[in-house]
Amino acid sequence: MKEKWRYLITENNSAAKNMAIDRAVLVANSEGKVPPTVRFYTWSPPAISIGYFQSLSEEIDLKKCKDFGVDYVRRITGGGAVFHDDELTYSIVIPESHPQIPKNIMESYGRICGAVIKGLKNQGIDSSYVPINDIVSEGRKISGNAQTRKLKTVLQHGTVLLDVDIEKMFSLLIVPNEKIRDKMISDVKQRVTSVKHILGNYVSFNDSVNAMKKGFEQEFNVRLIPGSLTDYELVLIDKFEKECFANPDWNHKR
Repeated sequence: MKEKWRYLITENNSAAKNMAIDRAVLVANSEGKVPPTVRFYTWSPPAISIGYFQSLSEEIDLKKCKDFGVDYVRRITGGGAVFHDDELTYSIVIPESHPQIPKNIMESYGRICGAVIKGLKNQGIDSSYVPINDIVSEGRKISGNAQTRKLKTVLQHGTVLLDVDIEKMFSLLIVPNEKIRDKMISDVKQRVTSVKHILGNYVSFNDSVNAMKKGFEQEFNVRLIPGSLTDYELVLIDKFEKECFANPDWNHKR
């Protein structure tokens, strides 16, 4: 009999709420209150998330974000600044001790990214894992991923680019000067792709979710059972959002 994991779809949340949900699920799972959980979600309004160790003021043009109505938040995972707009974002929360998760962090990245690769394959896209945390298709990055391990629990989340507006992304990031900006935009256009670019047509969030759900089930040989956030998680989400991810002290801590 296949193991049953919980499966959540939480669309159109703020950046602070999305990061609070990931952290709340991690805590609830670490306490044995919820099973391993895979979540698919979107960001409303669009947002930039920065890695835990980054400086907000050095990475993001806060005035431009305000002008464009773009949100921002500091993640609990590492890595670089990510612009979240037209994408599917996933997260998986699972105990470190689970037999499906390699102890080695690099191997665990590869295993979880394997589910995303299968999900892309279900959409007709061939891709491969490039350590430490990228998935590439046709030589270009289509997915970036980040992982943390806290309370003996693994949280990995990542993006699948459904479409990408590189000019808009760079208008929100701090770049030293226009010459460098133009070169960086050109370089990124050569290095980044999207589902729409590869397939030649737009794939909706819901269609991509269905493919990704199947990919996780294939990779881990489990059944994903639709669920909802528990009352305990909702209390934690409210706490983490107020005390942490929507708190300027957290977001500007570096």
